[in-house]
Amino acid sequence: MYIMMYTLAMSRKYSVAEARAQLPSILDEVEAGAEVELTRRGKAVAVVVSVEEYARLRTERGNFRTVYNQFLKTHRLSEVGLEKTFAEKVRDRSTGRKVAL
Repeated sequence: MYIMMYTLAMSRKYSVAEARAQLPSILDEVEAGAEVELTRRGKAVAVVVSVEEYARLRTERGNFRTVYNQFLKTHRLSEVGLEKTFAEKVRDRSTGRKVAL
């Protein structure tokens, strides 16, 4: 059961030549929720996803402040186990922080 769940969630890979011959089965996989990677000479060139996934990826997302304020309108921080000043404690405000470039 675990192996079946793992392999169903994994992205399948097909060469462009294989994809031409297997298009109906590839569409069935994608329709079932899988992502299919297409390769040319071993290099990934495209990914086929379902219409639902494509629409989800294309939707406009609000900035953090807008989304966070919407969250606060419907939830209390205490309900999710956070204090009102939780962000102030997380952020390092010291100067001269090391940066890895």
